[in-house]
Amino acid sequence: MEITLQPIATVKNSRTEPIDDHWETIIAEIELADHIPTEAFSNISNFSHLEIIYYFDKVKKEDIVFSGHPRGNPDYPMTGIFGQRKKDRPNTIGLSTVELLEHNGRTLKVKFLDAIDGTPVLDIKPVFKEFQPKTEIKQPDWVADLMKNYWK
Repeated sequence: MEITLQPIATVKNSRTEPIDDHWETIIAEIELADHIPTEAFSNISNFSHLEIIYYFDKVKKEDIVFSGHPRGNPDYPMTGIFGQRKKDRPNTIGLSTVELLEHNGRTLKVKFLDAIDGTPVLDIKPVFKEFQPKTEIKQPDWVADLMKNYWK
């Protein structure tokens, strides 16, 4: 089965390289594609957070992995790709929960989006409290070490 998707928006920000850390200062704009009507953003300002689904369009097929040490660090355990959040994934799809700072016409201004300038956006969904985890989130200790400078 083949799945064909068309971007609904584009990310605009100052980050042009996919660097792993220091995303905290990056404010991004998400601008609707021409084929999407402005009404698609109606009442979006009623939400504080959004889920942005985007496409890692700069990933090369030969970089896609199915397991490895996260960030290539041998101090972290060998981990399957579905136990990591790296960009070099089988379908090169990214997901971020962002804070909505502003909505102006065809543009959203957001914080906590770890996508570089020009990244195609595939979908946008509001965060509903009712879809958040109902139980405690569990993760291995290496994740906190890996993420210590990501949003710092």
